[in-house]
Amino acid sequence: MPMGGLALTGNGAGGDFGGRITTAVAITCIVAASGGLIYGYDIGISGGVTTMVPFLQKFFPSILRKAASAKTNVYCVYDSQVLTAFTSSLYIAGLAATLVASRLTALFGRKFTMVLGGCTFFVGAAVNAGAQNIAMLILGRIFLGFGVGFTNQATPVYLAEVAPPKWRGAFNTGFQFFLGIGVVSANCINYGTAKIKFGWRLSLGLAIVPAVIMTLGALMITDSPSSLVDRGKLDQARKALTKVRGDSNVEAELAELIKASEAAKAVVEEPFVTIFERRYRPHLVMAILISFFQQVTGINVIAFYAPVLFQSVGFGSDSALLSAIILGLVNLGSILVSTFAVDRFGRRFLFLEGGIQMLICQIALAILLGVTAGAAGEKHIPKPEAMLVLVLMCLYAAGFGWSWGPLTWLVPSEIFPLKIRTTGMSINVAVNFGGTFVLSQTFLTMLCHFKYGLFLFYAGWIAIMTIFIALFLPETKGIPLDSMDVVWKQHWYWRRFVKEEPY
Repeated sequence: MPMGGLALTGNGAGGDFGGRITTAVAITCIVAASGGLIYGYDIGISGGVTTMVPFLQKFFPSILRKAASAKTNVYCVYDSQVLTAFTSSLYIAGLAATLVASRLTALFGRKFTMVLGGCTFFVGAAVNAGAQNIAMLILGRIFLGFGVGFTNQATPVYLAEVAPPKWRGAFNTGFQFFLGIGVVSANCINYGTAKIKFGWRLSLGLAIVPAVIMTLGALMITDSPSSLVDRGKLDQARKALTKVRGDSNVEAELAELIKASEAAKAVVEEPFVTIFERRYRPHLVMAILISFFQQVTGINVIAFYAPVLFQSVGFGSDSALLSAIILGLVNLGSILVSTFAVDRFGRRFLFLEGGIQMLICQIALAILLGVTAGAAGEKHIPKPEAMLVLVLMCLYAAGFGWSWGPLTWLVPSEIFPLKIRTTGMSINVAVNFGGTFVLSQTFLTMLCHFKYGLFLFYAGWIAIMTIFIALFLPETKGIPLDSMDVVWKQHWYWRRFVKEEPY
């Protein structure tokens, strides 16, 4: 009888082992994926809090004075560099943390880094809840950034290493699914606390809840077999494999992990040097560009500022928060679609379909806002048109939710060989945080100056990234991690870099 309980079988490419879904592997991956909660909660909570009057009165009174002006441009009400610094300071801290996390994850394991991230996020939530001035707010955001940086680096790698190859995509999208749950939960909390004088403190302080959930969950699971082997803990690795595979006969897979680890240790170069070698050019380009392209879809800044954006285009404060909840629920539902589709239709199909859908929605949004709000943004947007804005943004969020949302974490986590896997993921997450910082710091200013043209700006980038995926991303569906070099050697362009090169 399999030790892991209920199991589904499927033949993974490249080997007979690792093709089962057991109760143990499902629980382990779900618990690990809950690391997405803290990132999602932060994304959702920030934009909502910045629309709460008591919060603005205490920290950003100039915005309220601007909003009361009779001749306010609807695109420019929230244009404040200090306000955006509150939101975006987290991402500079996250960028620094994820580079440190590469070394920590390699030395102490994926589990250790996830626990450290949860604890640091807890501290940041507590500081923000008790903030008395802008300096305390930003300090809290920095702690939150360290927590998110550690977690976002370690969790996708952990999921890629533990999940069976055939179902790796579905399990890895769990990170994005929990991220979506975090966003929706935060939006609901914002909606419930918006009328309370200290509601903003409650919203920021409740970030300790996902931090505790994630930290306790991470303490309950074993580290990934790949990480245990790499750190010389072979007996623990064998036990971990036996548990998650639901089979006591794991010697073949363990031997493959040992072989990969020995090959990695034979390389004496610093991983941050190795990753820039010619043979890893395809991996590095994908890790950097996929993460960068996700940012210039515009989704993160729209998620941050969804309540602000909806309020700017004609919704009241409560309606704006409710609209953000609707947007989050649509995104959450679309992630479920990705979970069931990614290992059936492949990564490329979802990237391309989602890109085309987002492109159409961004162009439609630009036209609609240009016609209704006017070129100067001084016209009041009628309610029916404001509702259409919400519909288009929901369709846009759905396209993102089953493509660039989960796949930005999945693809980079599965394409690197063991010796540079944590380094590659660190670079991927660092680019993500760096791009998020720049865009979140500039979004409200760009909205003020570009007006409806901002959506055409993002549409242009979506067109570029969709063409890039069509030409340069090979399909990785069902390929075992240790056999991933095959997809590069068979690709029309990348084979010139990896052909004849040992993996």
